[in-house]
Amino acid sequence: MEKYIINGGKTLSGEVTISGAKNAAVAIIPATILCDEPCRIENIPNISDVALIAKILQNLGAKVTRVNKSTLDIDPRPINTFSAEDDSVRGMRASYYLLGALIGRFHNARVALPGGCNFGVRPIDQHLKGFEALGAQCELVKGAIVEAKSDRRMQGASIYLDTVSVGSTMNLMLAAVKAEGQTIIENAAKEPHIVDLANFLNSMGANIRGAGTDVIKIRGVDYLHGITYSIIPDQIEAGTYMAAVAATRGKILVKNVTPKHLESITAKLKEIGCAVEEYDEAVFVDATVRPLRRCNIKTMPHPGFPTDCQPQFVAMLTTVEGTSFVTENVWDNRYQYVNELLTMGAKISVEGRVAIIDGNTALHGAPVKATDLRGGAALIIAGLVACGTTELSSVHYVERGYEEIVEKLRGLGADIKKQYFPGDETAITA
Repeated sequence: MEKYIINGGKTLSGEVTISGAKNAAVAIIPATILCDEPCRIENIPNISDVALIAKILQNLGAKVTRVNKSTLDIDPRPINTFSAEDDSVRGMRASYYLLGALIGRFHNARVALPGGCNFGVRPIDQHLKGFEALGAQCELVKGAIVEAKSDRRMQGASIYLDTVSVGSTMNLMLAAVKAEGQTIIENAAKEPHIVDLANFLNSMGANIRGAGTDVIKIRGVDYLHGITYSIIPDQIEAGTYMAAVAATRGKILVKNVTPKHLESITAKLKEIGCAVEEYDEAVFVDATVRPLRRCNIKTMPHPGFPTDCQPQFVAMLTTVEGTSFVTENVWDNRYQYVNELLTMGAKISVEGRVAIIDGNTALHGAPVKATDLRGGAALIIAGLVACGTTELSSVHYVERGYEEIVEKLRGLGADIKKQYFPGDETAITA
């Protein structure tokens, strides 16, 4: 067992460098399956989800070489199977991008249903609807494996998504990039990692237009050539550190970011009283200028406030004056972490999709458990401001999406360490 041991009460200050975007990396790496030559992917976050998707590609037959901690060389040419059914595939949500990539290359796919964080139903009906429009026959086998079959190349089609879905938008882009003719995806999601995936595919020779708007047009191509490509910075990692500095009333320079991707986050920080300055590739956040106050947040698809920053801001809002209301409009069950915050003394009530946060609460350290990736980040923020020591377990959730989070927080002045508890043996501190 591994835990984070956090002694609260330290103010964060200094500089932090943001890693590559998790949500872009876990789609771009499977997208290399479509390439007809080797690729080099740079600015990859060194996190467990990336290691897992790279392992899955290796299991399919790809040659994957780690050049350094942030660069992978991938040669997809040896892949000779469209079946991905082992436990590693079930271990992460983003493994469903294998469906689109394998359909795009082989016109067939057999992929185990994904896992990942459990905070609501993850329907893939829009994915399957799109695949079928392109010409694949889809079937759920034994309730655990998606099988898509076709005896010919995918055919371009017009696809209207009933809900704005990041996963289905990206998956259909992958399936359509080598389809015959034109594919139009309407009511498409607009997140930055969708634009990044389109830029990656276009750099290889794809013909994708409209990524970042609600209508994406894809003209199928026959060949994708190898490239070297650098992934965008992670807006959610940046938002997490920005929420943490607000909670601890510090000031930090957040480096290697795209400020435009952070607009909904910086708008809320300004609303509660933080000073925020934007530079070309950095954002400075100062929470020492004035007392911080309440705000209301509603999560929405991009360019609205991201659901992946909701838990971190709830934790931060426990420290400000007044009562805040946070409405979760994306996931049905994303407040599991709230029970852990209550253990630390937070005053939060949840009514359906709305969390009501009584601010200016004196949090205290306690043994708590990460329930999911972003909920774990929220508990770290709570631990940073709590009086006493917080022991956070199930940190494997956190390490799915945050590179060297302990080291980065230490660099900002936090008192946090990782401990290993190997049964009855003596604990080892890292």
